[in-house]
Amino acid sequence: MKTKTILSIVLFLTCGIINIQAQVFEVSFSNKTMSEPFSGDVLVYLSKYNKTPKDVFVGADLSPVFRVSVKNVKPSEKIIFDDKAISYPVVLSDLERGNYYMQAVFDRNLGGKTMGNSPGNIYSTTKKIKIDKNFEKRISVLCDQVVPELKFVGDDFAREIKFTSELLSKFHEKPIFFTAAIVLPDDYYESKQSYPVLYKIMGFGGNYCLPSGTRNVTTIGNKKAIVVHLDGNCPEGHSVYTNSDINGPWGDAFVQELIPFVNKNYRTDGASLVTGHSSGGWASLSLQINYPKAFVGCWASAPDYVDFRQMHAHNIYKPVNLFIDEEGHYIADLTLAGKMPLFKTMDVLRMEHVICRGEQYHSFDAVFSKYDENNKIVRLIDVKTGDVNQKAVPYWKRYDISLKLRNNWDFYKDKIGRKILITVGNQDNFYLNRPIRLMEEEMQKINAEVYFRYFSGDHFTVHSNEAYQKAGMKHLSNCYQNWLKNKK
Repeated sequence: MKTKTILSIVLFLTCGIINIQAQVFEVSFSNKTMSEPFSGDVLVYLSKYNKTPKDVFVGADLSPVFRVSVKNVKPSEKIIFDDKAISYPVVLSDLERGNYYMQAVFDRNLGGKTMGNSPGNIYSTTKKIKIDKNFEKRISVLCDQVVPELKFVGDDFAREIKFTSELLSKFHEKPIFFTAAIVLPDDYYESKQSYPVLYKIMGFGGNYCLPSGTRNVTTIGNKKAIVVHLDGNCPEGHSVYTNSDINGPWGDAFVQELIPFVNKNYRTDGASLVTGHSSGGWASLSLQINYPKAFVGCWASAPDYVDFRQMHAHNIYKPVNLFIDEEGHYIADLTLAGKMPLFKTMDVLRMEHVICRGEQYHSFDAVFSKYDENNKIVRLIDVKTGDVNQKAVPYWKRYDISLKLRNNWDFYKDKIGRKILITVGNQDNFYLNRPIRLMEEEMQKINAEVYFRYFSGDHFTVHSNEAYQKAGMKHLSNCYQNWLKNKK
């Protein structure tokens, strides 16, 4: 027998023995949390530093995570995690040795965004474990906790809005709630006047319950305003309040259900304005453009990609790789001040492949893409290679804001001209200033009255800049004053 053949057999048998003896995780759930069998995704989160690893913010923390899909698992029945589990960054047997914090989660997918913190999901308390060379070790965790609903703490001035959306419920064939927080001016009960309404949409990861107990001091022009806070959270991530083949008619629900609800139940003067940061900024643009009569002005702060020819500085309309550039360098998803790479797009996508819903890139796909013939979401980026999936591009193209405006400005100019301001920091951590500058160049070519302003700062700090805030609120005030003049 040839030497190469003998060596191959030895390696094969050795690998087989290691795989059989590799450490495994055993995960189960308590009948106190759920009595019926469970079907769905189960995840194990690990971290060397985070004491609650299930709370990971993908893209800012790249920690080991594992997933298996199961059917009809009964309480106390053990689910095995071994090298067959979908994993990041490596399979379990290749994981770096050392001490870890560990948590497991059963994803019931009852409507919340992140798998680790969706209300109703079953999870384990943190367990400290040690991964070593003892391949016979079996590490067991019991999930006996339930993620609670985040409660809104209201008063006379800060109230929760929650109603069943007929449009979304019909689309999903189950009850879907539209939720928000409304904050009234401090003189609302003393005065009989009516107020403009400012709809503020949070970025990715926000929660409308955060304004609980706050008092509104927002003014539009010389008038105090009612403020409605929204987060866009849905099972696939951020809805960006846009009609979607996957998420459903969130834009229609906003305009046809939420705005009439606010106008009916509160003293409004009929003027609706919209603003938001990051994903909330993109949502604001989408609402203003798609429903020009519904809003009198829009301030979009550091919106997500407004021109798909500049996604991580690459044009998705051409065959391109979003993991490695033409010079062989890894493409960064997150940077320091738009310059120094912090996290690679490749790592973020591969981690999202394990945490398979509710994260940023999967959220983009859920808004912009469609289901295939197997009822799977058509992904823009191949998680193995980083190549742009050209089958997904036509679906995404429908949501390219810059393209939509430059191809149809004659239709839009009398409807949204002078209503839109886009602002961004010059050191945006996600390079979002680049597609915004490209869009501005296109708008200048067609003399489109869409305004752009740039400030010193990154994605996370620029919004707290006083000059930045003044610029945005001044634009909204001008839009409101124009609306008042045209109303007379």
